Amino acid sequence: MVEIFEVGPRDGLQNEKNVLSLQDRVWLIESLSQAGLHSMEVGSFVRADRVPQMAESDLLPDWLKSLQKTQLFYLVPNLKGLERAITKGVKNIAVFTAVSDSFNKNNIGMSVDESFQVIGDIVTSAKSHGIRVRGYVSTVWGCPFEGRIEATRAIPVLERMLALPIDQLSIGDTIGVAAPVGVREVLFPLLKTHGPSRLAVHFHDTRGTALANALASLELGINAFDASVGGLGGCPFAPGASGNLATEDLIYLFKEMGIETGVNYKMLCETSLELAKKMGGRALPSRALRAYQSNCASNNSWDK
Repeated sequence: MVEIFEVGPRDGLQNEKNVLSLQDRVWLIESLSQAGLHSMEVGSFVRADRVPQMAESDLLPDWLKSLQKTQLFYLVPNLKGLERAITKGVKNIAVFTAVSDSFNKNNIGMSVDESFQVIGDIVTSAKSHGIRVRGYVSTVWGCPFEGRIEATRAIPVLERMLALPIDQLSIGDTIGVAAPVGVREVLFPLLKTHGPSRLAVHFHDTRGTALANALASLELGINAFDASVGGLGGCPFAPGASGNLATEDLIYLFKEMGIETGVNYKMLCETSLELAKKMGGRALPSRALRAYQSNCASNNSWDK
């Protein structure tokens, strides 16, 4: 069985022009949980003027108290954000940095070294409160400002994150430039040293390689994958970055391979179609979702 970590309610929505209401965000999170996605990134304790799509995230913990079986993660940029999360009773947080200094400075206004000083303090404090911590490292294979990132440059940053007492590391192809050869160059040494238990991958489908990269990761031994409902995503601080690997595409692949995910594919697709309506008829990027919708409309039994 593989783990699917759903990032749509935070990473997916943060780049959308149409801001969903708090009630619609709650509906989305609850619907995804009902479909079997029990590890999920749902909000962030950041300034609303920086990411208006994530405004009112501090209200979500109260609205989502019924989801006892779902791990709900909140992105935390600094100690002030952590304090807000602790006050709201949050049990799972995510911290983040990048391989590229240029991206980090554009994103959070500090270098990679400076960000690790902040992350170290957040992780130490979070762990003292019994909070589970997920670490993100972005621009592992490429940066919109610095270009290609070689594995020899990325791996030391990933090792630095793994040296912290985090529970899981998400290894991110922020602008969707990775291909399976490069994926193996990064993942093989990490798996050899650390094994798969703390590693996850996060691919963007900018150039159509996300599924191929996920399959290459699976073949290496990775069993945790980030994905976003409908293929929503992108990064407001990374020019040219388009959507994440679509959850529907990934679940369909694993379903056809006979790999258990615990996700109800039909419920997931129906949630995505309803989400598209709530977003003003927005066409979602997921290829599997488009096929599902088309097959249902033509009474084709393939996806039923």
